[in-house]
Amino acid sequence: MDDVPAGPASPEPRRPSLSVVIPVRNGGHDFGRCLRRLRDSHPTDYELIVVDDGSTDGSAELAESFGAIVVRNPATQGPAAARNTGARVATAPLVFFLDADVALHPETLRRVVARFEADPELSALFGSYDDAPTAPGLVSQFRNLLHHYVHQQGEFVAGARPARTFWTGCGAIRRRDFLDLGGFDPELYKRPAIEDIEFGYRLTRAGRKILLVRDVLATHMKRWTLASMVQTDIIRRGVPWMILMKRSGIVETDLNVKVGQKLCVTIVGLVNLALVALPWFPWLLAAVVTGLAGIVGLNGDFYRFLARRRGWGFAAAAVPVHYLYFCCCGVSVLIALALWHLWQSDPVAGGPLGASAEGLRGDPASPEAVPRPNVAWARRLTRWTRP
Repeated sequence: MDDVPAGPASPEPRRPSLSVVIPVRNGGHDFGRCLRRLRDSHPTDYELIVVDDGSTDGSAELAESFGAIVVRNPATQGPAAARNTGARVATAPLVFFLDADVALHPETLRRVVARFEADPELSALFGSYDDAPTAPGLVSQFRNLLHHYVHQQGEFVAGARPARTFWTGCGAIRRRDFLDLGGFDPELYKRPAIEDIEFGYRLTRAGRKILLVRDVLATHMKRWTLASMVQTDIIRRGVPWMILMKRSGIVETDLNVKVGQKLCVTIVGLVNLALVALPWFPWLLAAVVTGLAGIVGLNGDFYRFLARRRGWGFAAAAVPVHYLYFCCCGVSVLIALALWHLWQSDPVAGGPLGASAEGLRGDPASPEAVPRPNVAWARRLTRWTRP
């Protein structure tokens, strides 16, 4: 048999081009829909990694039934740590982060892969929610449509524009870049917060290219209440983001913090002060009316967008919810500035960068190093944000 020519070697299994990483904790029905829509995506040769972050509702078993590689955390570690785990387990060169309450459009994965293949310099990209949220109710519809509107604004060229933040609801990154920069920061962000924004700033400092892509879309299934909206806008996003901007020295003017939006927050603050003083100074009523008219005028395009999607009745009903959103932004600024002042004045913290060796995220000599507060003080700043 030695003279029988050997046949061709068995080809090695083809490595998928994309690893989809989903952190989940008690995902429920929304997680089931997320997995079903992912199954119907093109291409289909992705690797699915689900990090079960202490679920008690069978989310891990559901993910396994869809063929996912499931990593189980016996106790909840938070989405930042869960995504880091998923990225380390991933074998594909691209990691696509997806939230468990988000349902992809069928062509989203294909569009993501095509962007990276066409641009070797591209490090990361993210998309947005679509304009067809499934959760009923004024607040849920408003919140999801606001996200879509904000992320579809700006000067897009060939359907994309530069960004310096990142978003894990529907975003992808080259795995080597993610690991090189240390992933998300699970010490500062033990609960859902702005770990993706902070990572995006580190990517930008390192000279990596990030794009916001208009046609990378997904449906958000989250149900919002006024209480969850206030908690998110102040505790989970507003205060941490303002503190991040202070310690990183970045003056943000994109997405939710454009100049026009900052002006609206200022006007709302002045209107609130005028309302408080109105019983003693009735002439301030004119200032209140003018301020409210200014808010509507500055956001006219957004309200027209809401009217096109849900009608003018919905757009009118959304105005007070939008006003509350601006109030939350203003409160966040005040709280963050007060905490920042206390932090700077604390000799133990050692000033705005902290005195410890942990004052920088990453190698202090590297361009991607982002100022990071003394860990003990950072925990003081964020402890009250935990549910």
